[in-house]
Amino acid sequence: MFDTREKKERSLGTKLFLKAVRCNSPKCATVRRPTRPGLHGKGYKNFSEFGQQLREKQKVRFTYGIREAQMEKIFQKASKNPGVTGEMIISLLERRLDNVIYRLGFAASRSIGRQLVSHGHILINGRKVTIPSYGVKVGDIISIRSQSQNHPVFKDLADKLKKYEAPVWLALDPGKLEGRIISEPKDFEAPFDINQIVDFYAK
Repeated sequence: MFDTREKKERSLGTKLFLKAVRCNSPKCATVRRPTRPGLHGKGYKNFSEFGQQLREKQKVRFTYGIREAQMEKIFQKASKNPGVTGEMIISLLERRLDNVIYRLGFAASRSIGRQLVSHGHILINGRKVTIPSYGVKVGDIISIRSQSQNHPVFKDLADKLKKYEAPVWLALDPGKLEGRIISEPKDFEAPFDINQIVDFYAK
């Protein structure tokens, strides 16, 4: 049986890497069954402008694992800040602690990143933070709590990180099992059109 998260990917017709390891393998649901779920799932029909905007918004929600209320809050915060609203939305999403844990390679997916944060395994500047939506800032140092480093979930992590290349806005130290925010999020590919999402919430 397919995981419900993979059914979301099938319904939207794109890989969102909700299950990172599986999504990069032939077992990925969108590879094995490249159709929408359900009896009438063959093919992907043409959507109206609103329908397309809604699909792009759903892609963001499922990618980052956030609720609708959280998405609306992010848009409101981004629209009140100077600069391009779309870029600010991406910055706020990428700077979520659960996403940063994933981007640093400490977790195989954002959902696992949320669990690691919620269970108290993660430190920011030496202090434990248990809020997955916490927004990191440039200069923050993210590390794994020393008492947690022997936890099975972190087995062989140091060796794995030696082969891992973090995004350009993050500095990773595999030996110390820590990372640092060196700039605002940049230079990454997103499986969604942020401009359509801005238009959706701007109405």
